[in-house]
Amino acid sequence: MIRRLRKKIAAERTGVLLALTSALLLIFAFPPFELWFTAWFAFVPLLLAIERERESIFKSFVLGWLFGNVFFFGTCWWLTFAPINYAGFPRPLAYFLLFIVTSAAAIFPGIFAAATARLLMRYGSSAFLSVPFVWVFTEFARYWLTGNNWNAVGYSQAFSEPLIFVSKAGGVLLVSWFCIFVSSALLLVFSQRTLKQILVGSIPIGIWLAGILLLSFFVDSIRWIAKNDRSATVVALQPNVPMSGLTFEKWRELRLRHIDLAESAMAESKGRPATDRRLPTIVIFPESPMNFMYEDDPETKSFIDGFAKKNNVSVLFNSAEPDRSNGKFFNSAVMVDQQGREVAQYDKIYLLPFGEAVPVPFESFVPAFVGSFSYGSEHDLFPLGDAKAGVMICFESHFGQLSREYVKNGADVIIEMTNDGYLGPTPVLRQHLANAVFRAVETNRPVLRVTNVGITAYINERGEVLNPAVPYTEDTRVWSVAKSDGSQTYYVKYGDWFAWLCSIVSLWLLGYAFFRRGRPSI
Repeated sequence: MIRRLRKKIAAERTGVLLALTSALLLIFAFPPFELWFTAWFAFVPLLLAIERERESIFKSFVLGWLFGNVFFFGTCWWLTFAPINYAGFPRPLAYFLLFIVTSAAAIFPGIFAAATARLLMRYGSSAFLSVPFVWVFTEFARYWLTGNNWNAVGYSQAFSEPLIFVSKAGGVLLVSWFCIFVSSALLLVFSQRTLKQILVGSIPIGIWLAGILLLSFFVDSIRWIAKNDRSATVVALQPNVPMSGLTFEKWRELRLRHIDLAESAMAESKGRPATDRRLPTIVIFPESPMNFMYEDDPETKSFIDGFAKKNNVSVLFNSAEPDRSNGKFFNSAVMVDQQGREVAQYDKIYLLPFGEAVPVPFESFVPAFVGSFSYGSEHDLFPLGDAKAGVMICFESHFGQLSREYVKNGADVIIEMTNDGYLGPTPVLRQHLANAVFRAVETNRPVLRVTNVGITAYINERGEVLNPAVPYTEDTRVWSVAKSDGSQTYYVKYGDWFAWLCSIVSLWLLGYAFFRRGRPSI
C-alpha cells in the first residue's frame, strides 16, 4: 500500500516536472531570451506528461493549467511594474493579482491538455498528429473569449526567418501550428516500437513536411512590395516623456521639445533622398502621457496648427477627442495638414480592457485605470501624399483583423502609435514589437512604429526591424513611404481561416472521441 502510494506520488511529481520543463523552454523562446528555436520542441515534455496521465482528463487539465500559469507568469511579469511603481501596490499584492490573471489565461492550455489526453486515450499515439490543431483551437478560443492572445506561440518566431513568412497565408496562429507540429511529430515517431512502425509513422510527417515546403514556395513566391516612387516623408519622434511628475510647466516644456526634435530632424535630413522637399512631410507624435485634447483645448489646437503652418508639414498625433453622444472621449489619432486643418481622425476601436474601458458586465462598479473611453467603429485612413495609412494605437497592434481591414480598404502603410513607458524597461518592449512584426508580414505592408520610450522602428514587409531607436532615449527617425500596388495577401483576403479550420477539426475529433465507442488505435 505504502509502496503503491510512493509510486503514485513519484509519477505525479514527474508529470509536474515535465510540465514545468515545457513552460521554461517556451519562456526561453520569448523576449528577453529570444531563443526562438526552443518553441519547436518545448511541448515535448508536456505531451509526455499528458500521455502518462491520459486516463485522467482532470489530471491532464491540471498539468496543462500549471504549464500555462508558469509560462504566462514568466513572460508577463512586467504587468506588475505599473501597479508597484505608479499605484503604490505592495509587491505581494501585485504578484497575487498577476497570479489571478495568469490562472485565468492558463485555463486554455489546461483545456488543450485535457483534450489531448482524451484524443490519446481514443486514438492512441496517432493522436499526436492532432495536437497542433488542438493547440491552435485553444489559442484561438483564448483570443475570442478574452480579447487577448498575448504571446501566442507563433509570436516567439517574430525575430527569426524560418517560419514567419507563412503568416502571409494564415496569420500568426499558422506559425503557432508549425511550432507545435515539430514537438508532436517527434513524439509520434519515437512512440513507435519497431523500425517498421517508425517508418510507417514517418509517412504522415513526410507528407506534412512536403506540404510545408509547397506552402513555403507558394507564399514566398508572392512578394508584393511597393515599387512606386516615394509618396511622402515621415518624421517619427521618440520624445521619451516621463510617466510621472508631469506638471503643467513640464508639459509645456515637453511640448516645445517635440517641436525642437521635429525641426532638428527635418533640418539635418535636408538633401537626403528619403526627405525630398518636393514630397509632403508628415511629423508623427507618439502616444504618451501628455494627453492632447485638440478639439476641446483651443490653446493646444493653436499650437499644433501653428507648427504645421510654419513648417509646411502635416502632423499626426494622439488626442482625446469628445464623443458628444455620451459625454465621454475617444482615444483618437488626429491629422492636421499644412494649412492647419484637421483632415482625418481615427477613434480607437480595440480599447484596453479595464485600462481604457470596462466590459459591460463590470462597468457599473469597476473603474478603468486610465479612463473610460468610447469605442470607435470606423477604419479611417490617413493621407501620406499619394499613399494612405491605417493607424494602430498601442494595444491595437495585437489585432490582426484591424491591420487587414485597413489594407482591404486601401492602406499602403500601417502606422503604430504607442507608449509602453508605464511598463518600464522590461521585456514588454520587445514582446510588443513582435506584434507589429507580424502585422507587417501578414499584410505585406510596412509598419512605421512611433513610440514614446521605444522601440521606434521601421518594419518592412518581410518583418525585418530596421533603424530601431534605443529604448528610453530621446530620438528621431526619418523615413520615406510609397504607394503599394494594392495587392492583398491570402491572410488579408481571408483572415483567420486557418484558425477556424483547426477549430472545426479539433471539435470533430473530440466529438468522435467522446461519443464513438471502440478500442483506441496503437
